[in-house]
Amino acid sequence: MTAVALLGLGEVGSVLAEDLAGVRLSAWDVAFADETSAASRNARRLGLPSTSDAVTAVRDTDLVISAVTAANDLVAARSAAPGLPAGCWYVDLNSAAPGQKQAAAEVVEAAGGRYVEAAVMSPITPQRLAAPMLLGGPHASAFAEFARPLGFTGLEVYADVVGPASATKLCRSVMIKGVEALLAESLLTAREWGVEGQVLASLSNLLPSDDWEKLAAYLFSRSLEHGARRAEELREAAVTVAGAGIEPVMAEAIARRQDWAAAHRPADLGQDLLPLLDAIRAQLPGTATKGTPE
Repeated sequence: MTAVALLGLGEVGSVLAEDLAGVRLSAWDVAFADETSAASRNARRLGLPSTSDAVTAVRDTDLVISAVTAANDLVAARSAAPGLPAGCWYVDLNSAAPGQKQAAAEVVEAAGGRYVEAAVMSPITPQRLAAPMLLGGPHASAFAEFARPLGFTGLEVYADVVGPASATKLCRSVMIKGVEALLAESLLTAREWGVEGQVLASLSNLLPSDDWEKLAAYLFSRSLEHGARRAEELREAAVTVAGAGIEPVMAEAIARRQDWAAAHRPADLGQDLLPLLDAIRAQLPGTATKGTPE
């Protein structure tokens, strides 16, 4: 039986734990120290054994999947490295900058593991194990053959070096998370003036969508729910942009707006767009509606 260790038991790690059938699972998350954390609750719900540290979690495994926050990508590799069995796959799903991934690869390879860069190119749900993933590094092709029978059907061998897959992911993130940030700023202001309907209708002139109100509610709710994690990702994107010789004006601004969204998350994220906007605006000073134009 294939033994799999999950580093990180948040949204992505939980999906993997639920869908990886016929394997022996272990997990480690720094949040396990807090029994009330989402990671601890996920471990109890999934019936995963509680491990005391990353080294214990990865010992005697065939595959380690790192699904931590972007800022902890290299930290996770370093924490697991002393326990990696020789030849163990180490798959790095994190939205970290290419430089951080390359440093993580050096740590894993030095410990005797086989590092594989992976960039998840869509939300993990609803496709779950079938979500599209770009693989990079010298072991990418061999890992794809190993992983497809486990259910990873969206894999694409993308590069034989580490870096291009994460660069692709983070350039995409500037666009996708940027749209979330733009919608938040635009629609909260439009709601103040009572013109949100007209603004949304006008978007289809250039950006066709069957239902901009539904799409905006989805994107906005994702930002509110995962803003802190998205902000970390955009700071990694800013590093990547700066590394290309471009001032990361937009990536840094998006990170700020994503942090802001996380700080203004309402209790109910399942609302339609207008109640969601109103729930956010209710937290802000001086937001009395100015009314629609004549």
